[in-house]
Amino acid sequence: MPDQPTPSALIDLKLESLGDWRAETLKRIRALIHEADPDVVEAVKWIKPTNPQGVPTWEHAGILCTGEAYKTYVKLTFAHGAALEDPAGLFNAGLGGGTRRAIDVREGEMVDEEAFRELVRAAVAVNVGKGKAGSS
Repeated sequence: MPDQPTPSALIDLKLESLGDWRAETLKRIRALIHEADPDVVEAVKWIKPTNPQGVPTWEHAGILCTGEAYKTYVKLTFAHGAALEDPAGLFNAGLGGGTRRAIDVREGEMVDEEAFRELVRAAVAVNVGKGKAGSS
């Protein structure tokens, strides 16, 4: 069986294929996630014919966040966002759901970097506190 690319390499390829502001936004978000949690594990999930490159996912004791590129925005969905304190008000999408919360970033925008790192750290704490199985 030939060597399969790593999830990180697959994410690199996805970012290269975007080649615009969405790639730059996801690259910066990816760096912030790694700064916030050096033990984060990258994965690519939900690969299917309609989305052959899948969805970049960052995990620590379960999914922390996914990053999806749409035509006019980048969506960062926190798997347990409803359980997180968000004093900076970063969440601006999916606010009615009972579990997930998302941040939609449009061209020319960027999240408050320190507040985003804190949100990632809080997501790790929630996952670890739940004793979820998965990557650690």
